[in-house]
Amino acid sequence: MPKYILFGTYCDNVLEKREPYRTDHLEGIKKQKEAGIVMTIGLTQDLTKVFGIYEAENEEMVRKLIESDVYWLNGIWIEYEVKEWIQVF
Repeated sequence: MPKYILFGTYCDNVLEKREPYRTDHLEGIKKQKEAGIVMTIGLTQDLTKVFGIYEAENEEMVRKLIESDVYWLNGIWIEYEVKEWIQVF
């Protein structure tokens, strides 16, 4: 199954703004991880970017997951890009 990379940007003051949505966000990611869709996801040390690796049937599925996440819906993630990834190792 194809793999996809998520590159995204967090809003300013992410630690404060994400707090009301964090539990729901983490529960959603946990379900995706258990289903084998999310391989890994996290933010950069400087709290500005999100990076994730998904395994999905197609890019549209990944985009739907991102755009239905409470972080996207509530402006915590403010932009994103998805690219198909060719894993060599």
